[in-house]
Amino acid sequence: MFETLSYSTLQHYWWILVAVLASALIFMMFVQGWQVIYNILWKTDKEKDLVLNALWKHYKLTFSIFVTFGWATFASFPAFYATSFGWAYLVWMAILFFMIVQAVAYEYRSKPNNFLGKKTYDVFLFLNWFLVPLLLWVAVATFFTWSNFVVETSNIVNYAGQNTFIASWTTPFYGLEALWNTIQGGFITNISLWIAITLLCQIVALLYIINHINDKTLVQRASKMLIPYSAVFLVFFLIFVFKLLTISGFAVDDTMKVVMQDYKYLHNILDNWFIYTLFLWWVVLVLLWIGLGIFKKSRNWFWFAWAGTFSVVLSVLLIAWFNNTAFYPSLADMQSSLTIANASSSYYTLIVMSYVSLMLPFVLAYIIWAWKTIAGEQMKKTDLAKGLEKY
Repeated sequence: MFETLSYSTLQHYWWILVAVLASALIFMMFVQGWQVIYNILWKTDKEKDLVLNALWKHYKLTFSIFVTFGWATFASFPAFYATSFGWAYLVWMAILFFMIVQAVAYEYRSKPNNFLGKKTYDVFLFLNWFLVPLLLWVAVATFFTWSNFVVETSNIVNYAGQNTFIASWTTPFYGLEALWNTIQGGFITNISLWIAITLLCQIVALLYIINHINDKTLVQRASKMLIPYSAVFLVFFLIFVFKLLTISGFAVDDTMKVVMQDYKYLHNILDNWFIYTLFLWWVVLVLLWIGLGIFKKSRNWFWFAWAGTFSVVLSVLLIAWFNNTAFYPSLADMQSSLTIANASSSYYTLIVMSYVSLMLPFVLAYIIWAWKTIAGEQMKKTDLAKGLEKY
């Protein structure tokens, strides 16, 4: 079946799969989103426990998607995996460290004889909320700005040489320099995306509380918080979109040479009806969830937020590589920039892994089943006294 597909088709197939998994992962980041709103949202210990236990039980689903995303990236685009995960390791190690800190903080904050105390673990959770989205989304934003690396694909077969790395980083910051990138306003692009998506995670967390928690007081507070959060999210996301559509991008010409092209990402949207439609679709969904919350007071707008979050992340990732675009551009050496053509696995590997990808519907079925099992009914305060595991 997959043997009949061309190499280019398989490369496109795998980038779409990776983008879909990344979109699902970012939606599940609403588990992170509540960690900054909790002091505003709840007023009593019971309300705190109710919100915490309602949201934290989804962390294992988040982790399952994260592992699947990492497997798919490694299998399909090893050059990107080796360059980003292998050399920009300060960013990825910091993300991993604070995700581990989050799990430990949840597990032990309510344990008896906790010598650090709940407040210490709550500080850990706040740091996790602040730093993980910041580092993750600045890393994603480098798809449109610059990274400092050089790729030497000849080293793949250079077994006898001193240096067998296929890529190397040219700064001592190993990816952290994206935080202060000033080229083409890269800092503004990176930080605006971080703030927008962080706010989006908080909005989805609020919507989940409205949808899943049966407590009138908490639902009213969450509903009131949605309007200002949605307004600020739209401001920063529009800043990111404006920067994205007006900067020069990294195009791949007919000779496979990477060149700068004015308004590259705007052309990527306008030249592809699918991305154009997807981009407009998420705008409609955003307006729907804001409208339902303000005028209809509906609990169902969580699902509009789910579709909107998934669509916006998917459209951003597709813009980064469609239409002969270098999705991981290099400042140190433009010709080292990674494309789906030079970063993907071999044709044979993609065929084999495409058959393995047929297992993904089973992963999806597990996620749907687990979601219904975990969140099939609305939680209320009395559920906390039924012997359930508390965090």
